[in-house]
Amino acid sequence: MTLNQLRYFCTASRCHSITKAAEELYVTQPTVSVAIRDLEIEFGISLFYRKGNQLILTQEGEELYEKATYILQYCNELQADYSSMARVKPPLRIGIPPMLSTVFFPELLIAFHQEYPNIAVVLEEYGSVRACNLVQNDTLDLALVNMEQYNIDKFHNAVLANDQIVFCVSNDHPLADKEVVTIKEMSKESLIFFNADSVQNQLIKTRFEMEGYIPNIVMRSSQIHTTLQFVKTCKYSCFLYSSMIDKFISFGITGIPLSSPIHIKIGMIWKKGKYISGDMQKFLNFTRMYYREHPLTQKLSTPRS
Repeated sequence: MTLNQLRYFCTASRCHSITKAAEELYVTQPTVSVAIRDLEIEFGISLFYRKGNQLILTQEGEELYEKATYILQYCNELQADYSSMARVKPPLRIGIPPMLSTVFFPELLIAFHQEYPNIAVVLEEYGSVRACNLVQNDTLDLALVNMEQYNIDKFHNAVLANDQIVFCVSNDHPLADKEVVTIKEMSKESLIFFNADSVQNQLIKTRFEMEGYIPNIVMRSSQIHTTLQFVKTCKYSCFLYSSMIDKFISFGITGIPLSSPIHIKIGMIWKKGKYISGDMQKFLNFTRMYYREHPLTQKLSTPRS
């Protein structure tokens, strides 16, 4: 028996649903189901029966729920008592790719600090691929990432926004007036890609290869403002998310939808089986609610024919 198993069991009991419990806990439904099954096997009892779409506690389940609630409350009080005795609480270590830090974090972090001024947050910029690796080895507590990765199911995750990649050129570029741009047209341009640990790079290179072209990459950078200074010269092009374009009007750039769109999901990931501190839980809850109330993209750009 573990505290996580009791926590999952109590949440499912309160929600009367595995699905709702998983959403509240930011874990997958199988994670909750397995925890409950393991408790049933360990104690040799049945904890729930179904009534329609709801889970109902058995008599043995009600008894365990009462005791488990007490245990969890006691543990929370113990943690709060001894955490308050610590002189310095460790900060939340959050990884974020350079592209997402531009759009996602400034307003979110200000709002979070206004709500929780005593929770320290340390941000570290990494591409999505490396950020996932650092979460897995506990260097980071969680990360905001481009979720179009083959191994994303290794982590607990929550989708925050949907977006798409656009081709960015100077307003004076010959392609600037196009409503959509093809891979063939982009293959003739001098392209600036982000660093090698960017998921976006993989998606774009794969699209080029599928159509028989090789992207003409003349520079790699992790600095968006540096990249856009090059794009302003009208000799270079890059790829950004559609939601970013309004942020860079002063650079005089245009974002052109791809003729075959590359859609992406942006979300948070954290390690499976990792203990979630009170501060981390507050950040997860706050971030999810923040982007429900302030969606990153009201409506994705749609290529016009």
